[in-house]
Amino acid sequence: MINNEEFQDEIGNDHLSSSAKNPIRDDAFDITDEVKIEKIKKDVESILLTLGMDLTDDSLKGTPNRVAKMFVKEIFGGLNPTKKPNASTFENEYKYGEMLVEKNITLYSTCEHHLLPIIGRAHVAYISNGRVIGLSKINRIVEFYAKRPQVQERLTMQIVQELQLALGTEDVACIIDAKHLCVNSRGIRDIESSTVTSEFGGKFKNEQTRRELLDYIKLETKF
Repeated sequence: MINNEEFQDEIGNDHLSSSAKNPIRDDAFDITDEVKIEKIKKDVESILLTLGMDLTDDSLKGTPNRVAKMFVKEIFGGLNPTKKPNASTFENEYKYGEMLVEKNITLYSTCEHHLLPIIGRAHVAYISNGRVIGLSKINRIVEFYAKRPQVQERLTMQIVQELQLALGTEDVACIIDAKHLCVNSRGIRDIESSTVTSEFGGKFKNEQTRRELLDYIKLETKF
């Protein structure tokens, strides 16, 4: 019979999500970023010392502090709700009624099972229901939700849900194609494989509309 530790390892190795929302504690922001950095710094020091590293070496002296600041301020900064981008929208005064696609959005995230990078591209589309959003805001929404310990399926859904809320329409879609270094650099070590996830809302559930989106994504961008 499988024990709890083996069960948890199996979930992580199979990259399964236990929640549609990021599992964040209610007291997650009761302490400041500065306090978090100091705590994580000590934890990183402990890890490196346990691994046998000499922290008096000039190359390693600043590593615990660098890692702590990177965790809090950069790669996991999307956990902090105060950093959520202002997804302001505007009236669609020029009456553009076709699909808008923001493709090839560079995506950096972190697998929550092994804390290794997820690197890929996001393609986001919507059909205006009277409101439009600035193009850079789409990129910022992708970045905000990516900067967390994540599962790719959840990330895809969060991007769509945030834009649906901001734009007041169900007609939003997101496709992500990404490499997971927990697959590419450890475990099976398959450097060629990537993971594709999608979330289609409203009109994008229609096969013809979905096919139009996929055709746009395939277009080669030339300058």
